[in-house]
Amino acid sequence: MVTARRRLPQASPTVDPAESQFEHLLYAGSRVATIFIGAMVLLIVVKLGETILAPVSLALVIGLVFGPIADRLEHRGIPPTISAALVVLLLLGAIGAAVLLFAVPLSEWVAKVPQIWAKFQVELQSLKGPLDSLAALQNQIAGIFGGSTAMTVRVADGGTVTSIALIAPAIGAQIVLFLVSLYLFVASRHHLRLAVLSLCVGRRIRWRTAHVFTEVEAQVSRFLLSVTVLNFGVGVAVSLAMWAVGMPSPLLWGTLAAVTNYVPYVGQALMVVILASVGLGTQSDLTHILLPVACYLVITFVEGQLITPQVLGRVMTLNPFMIFLAITFWLWVWGPIGGLVAVPSLLIVQSGISHLLPGKQVLPKKKVRRTAKMTDKDMILANAAQVIKEGAAETQEADKASEPPKTPSTDRSAAVV
Repeated sequence: MVTARRRLPQASPTVDPAESQFEHLLYAGSRVATIFIGAMVLLIVVKLGETILAPVSLALVIGLVFGPIADRLEHRGIPPTISAALVVLLLLGAIGAAVLLFAVPLSEWVAKVPQIWAKFQVELQSLKGPLDSLAALQNQIAGIFGGSTAMTVRVADGGTVTSIALIAPAIGAQIVLFLVSLYLFVASRHHLRLAVLSLCVGRRIRWRTAHVFTEVEAQVSRFLLSVTVLNFGVGVAVSLAMWAVGMPSPLLWGTLAAVTNYVPYVGQALMVVILASVGLGTQSDLTHILLPVACYLVITFVEGQLITPQVLGRVMTLNPFMIFLAITFWLWVWGPIGGLVAVPSLLIVQSGISHLLPGKQVLPKKKVRRTAKMTDKDMILANAAQVIKEGAAETQEADKASEPPKTPSTDRSAAVV
């Protein structure tokens, strides 16, 4: 009688859970480090390439604004090269008109600068006592810690004329680069769009990319044109308010308010400082000094909180914190040009992410019934809690299904009859 040997199952190699988790963390850390290094390299490139990238980026933003105008000209049979030239001439005409509005009042205020500065020094004499007290306190602190109270003054080489002579060629080159980039972008934007779409492999990604181009041009154009109309209204309102309170050259302050309003938060703060300085240098009464600032703040509050949301709508509304971060970042990187491209660049990024990486709304299988007292936030939280409950129930069912069936145990000590 031959008995067959029962082959015992081989034990699978055991994996240390701690080692597996360490490898997972190491892999995730390497990915985060790679992304961080890439972001730092991109930041350095953007910062060092300011001379070229800043005017080109501004040209792209302005080109998106004037794109619909060029399309209307092309629909009437005008070639793209001529329509692009007309767009550039239209922009130069608008800039020339703004310069004319600034020229006459600004020349008057330049002549008043010595008088304003003299009065400003007289006002500062009232602060001499507190400043002397601060200087004495500084000397006492320096004597206690053994420091030196001597103030070192370093005179920079060269003067204003030398600085202007060195900066003027760079500014001129950037202006020429901006105008050439604007003309070429408006004239060849359709060819650029087709070239980018031809690089897309799949039909779905090509469709999404086409929607990104369409929505970016529509949103940026609508945003900047709407902001231009609103800023024009702010300029008119500020001019009338300055004229009503007796502020000299009201047209200058209205135009300056319209220009600075293109940069949210920072532009308003700069305008408040300018109006306060001018009022301090030209007025003697505290009420007349602060009245122009108060009028400007009321106008910008009404424009920012009541009129702008109604004009732009919820679709164009961005997170104020993200706007502040974008403006701070681009002002640090590119200066005034960065402040102009900050909000449009945020719109472009938001549109690209919403189309190329669309977020899928997570809803429970059994939706939560909404009551009259529930807000939108409460509804979202309730649905999220329902999704978590359903996921936990599915996990428990899967665990039960994966468990091996229980077999009745045999008693080896039982007697065999």
